[in-house]
Amino acid sequence: MTPIRSDVLSRALDAPTEPPLRPLPPEVAELLRSLEAPPRLAAHLRAVHDVAVELADWMKDRYPDLAVDRDAVLFGAATHDVGKTLHPEELSGPGSAHEEAGRDLLLEHGFTTDLAKFAATHASWDSPDVTIEELLVSTADKVWKDKRIPDLEDRLVQALTAATAREPWEEYLALDDLLTQIGTHASHRLAFQAAFPVNQ
Repeated sequence: MTPIRSDVLSRALDAPTEPPLRPLPPEVAELLRSLEAPPRLAAHLRAVHDVAVELADWMKDRYPDLAVDRDAVLFGAATHDVGKTLHPEELSGPGSAHEEAGRDLLLEHGFTTDLAKFAATHASWDSPDVTIEELLVSTADKVWKDKRIPDLEDRLVQALTAATAREPWEEYLALDDLLTQIGTHASHRLAFQAAFPVNQ
């Protein structure tokens, strides 16, 4: 890794931001450094992870009796696009080759199947056996830039309704309020990501 790229990657991983973006889990930051990840990818993962923390905290407060694997959600958000280290063209263009590649990469680095799966499933939220954890990672990957996907949000509302026996409209309104609030800082997250190069 060149010193310049190392410095830029370190800033994407560690630089203070306003409003603050939480750092990635240490094991993920270490992995991205070892892979010489593109700085823009690190910035993107940090932004999505930050939103996932907000979603996970909301889940814990609103559904204290619901067994949701918070650590898995945060890891999944922090690594969902890690396959783009192998397919950097998908950082600035469409493509899904990074999904299975990311899962395989995480498995090769010793992470469990339960954690590695998010890299492969973050775009497959319409799967019939999708979990709440996977829906939360998929939601974080959209709402970080204030992109709202009604079908995805409906799936999450259905899952929450089934798990809590509350009314769907009640769950929809609560989720909508949260996602609207998260969206208010989208421009800051987008600016943070854009400040880092795809390659360097």
